[in-house]
Amino acid sequence: MIGVGSLGYHHARILREVKTAVCMGFFEANADRAGTVSRELGIRAYPSIAELLADVDAISVVVPTKAHFDVAKAALVAGKHVLIEKPMTATLEEADELLSLAKDNGVIVQIGHIERFNRAIRAAAPYIDQPLFLDSDRLAPFSPRGADVAVVLDLMIHDIDLLLSLVGSKVRDISAAGIPVLTPSVDIANARIAFENGAVATITASRVSKDRMRKLRIFQRNGYLSLDLAAGTGELYRLRSDVDLATLVHQAQPLEAFVERMPLEAPEGEPLKLELENFVSALRGESKVAVSGEEGRDALAVALRIVRDIERALPAVPALRTGVGPGA
Repeated sequence: MIGVGSLGYHHARILREVKTAVCMGFFEANADRAGTVSRELGIRAYPSIAELLADVDAISVVVPTKAHFDVAKAALVAGKHVLIEKPMTATLEEADELLSLAKDNGVIVQIGHIERFNRAIRAAAPYIDQPLFLDSDRLAPFSPRGADVAVVLDLMIHDIDLLLSLVGSKVRDISAAGIPVLTPSVDIANARIAFENGAVATITASRVSKDRMRKLRIFQRNGYLSLDLAAGTGELYRLRSDVDLATLVHQAQPLEAFVERMPLEAPEGEPLKLELENFVSALRGESKVAVSGEEGRDALAVALRIVRDIERALPAVPALRTGVGPGA
């Protein structure tokens, strides 16, 4: 690991338990933090990134977004496989350079879009069939972690990646609105995404909410899926096969009379552990990465389009305030 802050700590904690890999250690720029984590987890704290890279086959990059590029680039140039926490980088130019380096050096890049491993998403996957409309809400109280970038890159990008993977079509149009509240960056954002296959999605993300919420609703021809990502649960509502729809024209009936409700089930599993196990499995040639570098780049491209659309509606807010620098 490079970076053992609040999230990197859990990468380190879990990687110790992955039986098909050896957790060699980590680098952390904050010496006090490095000492604390090393003592608590019993893992070596390396004095430099170069010394760490000399001893490992792969690294997990869990540093602030603006440092993703430099850290991942150093690892890729050294021929190491890389798992990069989301968002992949701060700009598309940086993402493209990392993908090029990975190809040139024959190594794997996986992006840490952890919601792909959410129990509700895993349970819903067998029932996804050409979604037509998707509605996502991700609300959270304020936290300084991640506040160095706009909420679109901090929180909404989770849902952008999910929508792209579920719809399976290129984005045609985007319209968005958002405002800063507690930080210089955008703290509340809403976006409408139209896809080339006709599907439409709406996404709301806020990091200044009183309560937490992570919900996704998916409407398709064969039914409606309601997913609670925070709880890891979900339900599928679909027309009963034994219902004569003609009778509904003549007499109102309760919903239960013509719609069946089916709880969605998937095996238990800590999403971060599943993600890290998938990464190690891919390195061993046993599976594909769940979220490729190219997919991470696609999610970043949509997120940056949303940020730019918000900026156009806020002409008095310089680009710096949204957490996106030049070249985005």
